[in-house]
Amino acid sequence: MTFPYWLFFLVFLIGVGTVAKRIAHSSLTEWLLIVFILFVGCIIPTGFSLSAWDLTANTISWIVGTSVGLALHFLFWTILLPKGETYSLRTLLSSRFTLVYQWSQNLPIYLKSILSLMAGTLALLSVTNLILVIFTPPNEWDSMTGHLNRAIRYIQLGTMEHFGGSNWNMDTYPKSITTIQIYSYLLSGKIESALKLIHYASYWITLVSVFGIAQRIGKNLSASFFCVLGLSLFLGLLLQSISTETDIVLTAYLSCLLYFLFAFFDTKANKYLYLAGMTFGIALGHKITFVLLLPSVLVIMYYTLFQSITFRMLVDRFLRLSIAIVLAVLVYTLPTGYVKNMQIYGHPIGPPTARHHQSVERAGPFVNLLKQGSRNVMRYSFDFFNLDGIRNVPWGDNLNQLIRKPIIRLEDKFHLRLEEEQNYTIVPFSFTTRFEYFNVLPYWGVFGFALILPFVLLTLCGLIKSRVHWFLALAVLLHFLTIAYSAPYDPFKGRYFIETGVFGALFFMLLFYQPNLSILTPTRSLWRSYVAFVVLLACMSAIMGVFLNRRNLPLAIYGLESAVKMDRMAYQTLARPDITKAYQHFDSLVPQQATVALGTTNSDFEYPLYGRKLTRRLLSINPFEKGLQPIPAQADYLFYAKRVINDTSRIKSLPNDIRLGSDTTMTNLIEKGEDYYLRKLK
Repeated sequence: MTFPYWLFFLVFLIGVGTVAKRIAHSSLTEWLLIVFILFVGCIIPTGFSLSAWDLTANTISWIVGTSVGLALHFLFWTILLPKGETYSLRTLLSSRFTLVYQWSQNLPIYLKSILSLMAGTLALLSVTNLILVIFTPPNEWDSMTGHLNRAIRYIQLGTMEHFGGSNWNMDTYPKSITTIQIYSYLLSGKIESALKLIHYASYWITLVSVFGIAQRIGKNLSASFFCVLGLSLFLGLLLQSISTETDIVLTAYLSCLLYFLFAFFDTKANKYLYLAGMTFGIALGHKITFVLLLPSVLVIMYYTLFQSITFRMLVDRFLRLSIAIVLAVLVYTLPTGYVKNMQIYGHPIGPPTARHHQSVERAGPFVNLLKQGSRNVMRYSFDFFNLDGIRNVPWGDNLNQLIRKPIIRLEDKFHLRLEEEQNYTIVPFSFTTRFEYFNVLPYWGVFGFALILPFVLLTLCGLIKSRVHWFLALAVLLHFLTIAYSAPYDPFKGRYFIETGVFGALFFMLLFYQPNLSILTPTRSLWRSYVAFVVLLACMSAIMGVFLNRRNLPLAIYGLESAVKMDRMAYQTLARPDITKAYQHFDSLVPQQATVALGTTNSDFEYPLYGRKLTRRLLSINPFEKGLQPIPAQADYLFYAKRVINDTSRIKSLPNDIRLGSDTTMTNLIEKGEDYYLRKLK
């Protein structure tokens, strides 16, 4: 049945493209973005509906449901836009290729050199990342415990209803992204790599969006391509494109939303208000951290929609956008799990334990929030000032420590106590961050501290005069502050700043428009040399960031295996090496079709236990904060952590239980694994 599913998927994509063509202006960029929004916009509500009918695992139902969703979109947009534009996509594509070719032929040698270097780096890394997406299984920590773990569990259960997982994310995390992952997995014929499809696609959609925004603002191909190529080399964005982290998908939604707002600013066409409202609802339903972006989004909304207009125009735009947002929230946000969380936990995010662990509630009194949040501002600022990628090797790390010595002395001089104070941190801040943190989830790299952030500060101070960039700088600042104050410091929060990078990448435009910063002036040799040097460093750091990413090594290096050739279980437990042997032992003893009861903890890796073909059926008996439950009668095996099942627990450990061989002697771990056991029940 795999080929028919692929055929239906292709037909669906063609249908989405056809509807998008009716909505989009004669712009290849805009058409691609609307295709993306319609694609997810059809899948997400289909997933919610199928879950209510216990049809989550039924591939035919997904095909029918998404087709109905697409038909409804066609009807809706036909009513809103009875006179769509007429153009040929083939002609449009041909004209754009011709335009880019003519533009590239007329570039000065300096600009052609640095753009070619960036484009070549992007080409190399995009092919490398695509190979990693296709030929490696997922292995991110959150996916091993929650995100993908629950996607497979939902398929096994046939519904996305709460089921009592051992990790709190399995029940309480918004389910929008899970619907897309399940759809991709089932329609691909259950190819595991399809679970990463939406994340890899989000990388490219983000780049396309930024190109479109830059064109709407400045209509200069050189500036727009520099923005896109610069953003493409942000290390956080590059490394998330091959992962199943959810932040890169939110980044794609944000970038589409910003494009529609700037498109309205440029054309005043009401369809962009409707598209912006739809995207807003999808983004809010995707992840609650979109709320942290709201101050920044509102700033851009004010700039693009509400400044210097009559009261009647203000009311008209406000009503159109508000109605679109309300409808989108009803369709895409409320069913994603927020309402269910309110019913069960009394809060849209989830249980108190989880909220206290990683939200503003952990700060305590408001005075302490101001004090510790301000420290977080400084901590994240220092985290930006790193040679990410380059410091993956010893000589690069030594160089990184050398250039950071002045700011460390500055911190010591002012007694900021960034390392000493730990009451509003998940992982204590350190100037010598452990390798696993900066290797896997870096920030923006050299582009951040060498170009963009100085431009942002100079713009906020009024030293750079550009109205649109002043609003963009304010958006960067507001998102930075909300991240710092809204939750405890965590070195892994670098993943949130890829969203800020969408605003930040547009500051590359200043290199073309701002008289004092322009790299188009041949006589400004010192400045042009500096920018070229930064570009060279950024390309080098991006290559080193991808090829030395220990979580996904493209090639064998430093005595470590390539991710493509690595043993599956060793690869999926890479972040927790002390449990690798135990999981390999489990995999050798338990048949691929077995049903396994899990007495596991909140942070245990469960996804690897499904097996190579994801065919083992897993049943949780230690749901988050509900205590140990009876072993289901259909279970063939019991897999448990000694902390959950022992001599004093409700279910007792037995002398004949097989100890699987966790290495309890390992030290310097991010989190120590459990001592695991296996019991054959039948």
